[in-house]
Amino acid sequence: MADFHQNGIITTLHNLSDRSLEDMEYDLLHFSRFRPMGLILPSLFSELEGDALPNIVEHLKGANYLSEIVIGLDRADKDQFRHAVGFFDELPQHHRILWNDGPRLKALDDELQRLEVAPREMGKGRNVWYCMGYMLATGRAESIALHDCDIVTYDRSLLARLLYPVAHPQFNYEFCKGFYARVADGKINGRVSRLLVTPLLRAMKRVVGPNEYLEFMDSFRYPLAGEFSFRRDVLNDIRIPSDWGLEVGVLSEMYRNYANNRLCQADIADVYDHKHQDLSLESTEGGLSKMSVDITKALFRKLATQGETFTSETFRSLKATYYRIALDFVETYHNDAMMNGLKLDIHQEEKAVEMFAQNIMTAGQRFLEAPMERPFIPSWNRVVSAMPDVFDRIVEAVEEDRKEILSE
Repeated sequence: MADFHQNGIITTLHNLSDRSLEDMEYDLLHFSRFRPMGLILPSLFSELEGDALPNIVEHLKGANYLSEIVIGLDRADKDQFRHAVGFFDELPQHHRILWNDGPRLKALDDELQRLEVAPREMGKGRNVWYCMGYMLATGRAESIALHDCDIVTYDRSLLARLLYPVAHPQFNYEFCKGFYARVADGKINGRVSRLLVTPLLRAMKRVVGPNEYLEFMDSFRYPLAGEFSFRRDVLNDIRIPSDWGLEVGVLSEMYRNYANNRLCQADIADVYDHKHQDLSLESTEGGLSKMSVDITKALFRKLATQGETFTSETFRSLKATYYRIALDFVETYHNDAMMNGLKLDIHQEEKAVEMFAQNIMTAGQRFLEAPMERPFIPSWNRVVSAMPDVFDRIVEAVEEDRKEILSE
């Protein structure tokens, strides 16, 4: 059970009483009359064949307050798309699949590419962006949640607690970030958040000096959580990264677009686990190594937009400051683990810190070498300006894909 402490400058909504799921869903069903709710599920086809997603779908069958579920399907051929249609047709809610590798959506993407308003690389960011566009196009949902499809400890209460802050008619939150303890199988997980993001933010405060954005980011208990919810109007002008900086990028956009009192974070799960990435010590092009470079660059880019100047000397100071803070955190987490009867491998933790420290320099060098890099996907407001009928065409492509499969 969480405490009630409010840290930082963002409202924290705790789990203080283990309120029953039935009670929360009763409220959500009532709220849905005023603020219809939807869910975005960015998925790889391979996740349909795993253990997590079938369990998630089973739980979602009971979420009768949802007006719409939108699934973004990546890395699927036609036979796999056909399988996905049958797989998700168990859902009683209105739902649609965006077959991102299908000829119709690929043709639309090609046109948007020529207009220079489309994502430039494949990945979760692109998948989420198209799902957001579809949600805007249908207008069926006013309050929308997004969560991953690889959560092996999924329970429907996670969704209820995630949606509640943006669905309650008397709340004025535009955005809610989920948080939870990354503890599973007797271990503390979440290395990138614990050992990179938090100590890096603390190091930036020392090197850069007092900064409201850094204070904002450091207020989130789990900034890399892939679970968040928002009102539909948030989708119009948000610009999200297409790389591993997605979660940091979304928070940065919330900082830019909204006052702090319109944002919150909520405790959404007692236990949370999903598939884990390799450290990838030998290469910065995969695993947690690439993730750390992308996240670090995202923070550098945001500070640069505020007028901060970075040099190679700045990055060296930041690396040294980060390294000392991160090593102190390793000891802190080891003590926390021991007190709670959990395992934590100090050797592996320090290897991760060493890699992250080196990747701060790598990210800094890449930032200096490509200062005009544009990793952000354009906002949907800009896309509509470039292609006024884009929403109609997304809906038509999705409906035609589904009709073709069902008619076979």
